[in-house]
Amino acid sequence: MAFTLPDLPYSHDALEAAGMSRETLEYHHDKHHNAYVTKLNELVSGTEWDGKSLEDIVKGTYQKGAVAQNGIFNNASQHWNHTQFWEMMSPNSGAMPSELESAIKDSFGSVEDFKKKFSDAGAAQFGSGWAWLVKNPDGGLEVTKTENGVNPLCFGQTALLGCDVWEHSYYIDFRNARPKYLENFLDKLVNWENVASRL
Repeated sequence: MAFTLPDLPYSHDALEAAGMSRETLEYHHDKHHNAYVTKLNELVSGTEWDGKSLEDIVKGTYQKGAVAQNGIFNNASQHWNHTQFWEMMSPNSGAMPSELESAIKDSFGSVEDFKKKFSDAGAAQFGSGWAWLVKNPDGGLEVTKTENGVNPLCFGQTALLGCDVWEHSYYIDFRNARPKYLENFLDKLVNWENVASRL
């Protein structure tokens, strides 16, 4: 069964007041994400990955690590990453649920310290990639960063929060100010209820 581009969980202009423009979402979701889905369907057709789940393709092609798998991995992982990313944002960011706040304080000392660590990871990612808040198999929380399309599935981690730091995700609204984009993401865009549901 072919993969499809998921609808945004909000309108294209719903995040404008929180700093993400309609133009950004039209390019990022309708063009970039759609291109990953289209290419993935083309690449998996007739291969051993045809009919497999997106998660199985991401993990399987990453573990194989063969050059021949790179195109499939890149497009599958970016499809997965973006599908999570849209759900992790909301026009009504809301308060952080107490369970999540407690887990963050246990792991990072304070919410402010977590936000700084997350922002620093995203800002320090050289070139394209992602910043993540993950839950490790032992239950502990950690902030990580990954290059290109690599994601927590590759390491057996649960993605609680991810922020796209490829230039196409912020250049229309923030130009080259990636740290400002990350700060805005954490303060105004994150759907904390969604993050908490992933615990």
